[in-house]
Amino acid sequence: MKDSFCDLGFAKLDMGRKERTGFSEVVFCQGKDDKFLKDIFARLFEANGEVLGTRATRNQFEIVKEILPQAAYDSVSKIIKVQGEKKNLIGNIAVCTAGTADIPVAEEAAQTAEFFGSRVERIFDVGVAGIHRLLSQTEKLEKANVVVAVAGMEGALASVVGGLVSVPVIAVPTSVGYGANLGGLSSLLSMINSCANGISVVNIDNGYGAGYIATQINRLAVFGSVKNQAGEK
Repeated sequence: MKDSFCDLGFAKLDMGRKERTGFSEVVFCQGKDDKFLKDIFARLFEANGEVLGTRATRNQFEIVKEILPQAAYDSVSKIIKVQGEKKNLIGNIAVCTAGTADIPVAEEAAQTAEFFGSRVERIFDVGVAGIHRLLSQTEKLEKANVVVAVAGMEGALASVVGGLVSVPVIAVPTSVGYGANLGGLSSLLSMINSCANGISVVNIDNGYGAGYIATQINRLAVFGSVKNQAGEK
């Protein structure tokens, strides 16, 4: 165990994480020094042949691209992806949003799940202000192994989805909303206090965490094992 990390001095990279958990280490880019970021991406790519970075700026992407030209950046989710061989996506995760302002967080969830080998169905802008929009998507929801429900304001989407499906629902509160939304606290509390069953809640704006957990559930549904590498070639 003591040799399962790489000591860069400023960081100790967990090189044994994929073997232990089925998921390689992911880089949280926000606030990292440029040189640190380059060294971390380079070492993780060398070890794993792929790297996922979250909460990245375009400037950080350009820095990473200097050493890994195949890196790609999504300006909506703020994700940097450096991928190896194409994966065969498995299972089915539905990622829903209440409104279009929730899409950046939803995309962080969706693209995290896709990076780790899950097939994702996006169902955007189906909030309770026009609930007929959500009800028109029930067939897609019922086919999913797990649903991610992303919502700000009062966060009611997760409760409604939880009452419609037989699979786990991962609720993601967002900081979208007016003053009394309190930076996502109102939607977080609504989701935690949901009367619908089968709902779990991640932190405010934590699309990455939702995508990770959704992938674990999806792998269990397909293979019966979280560690299975989701159909990689």
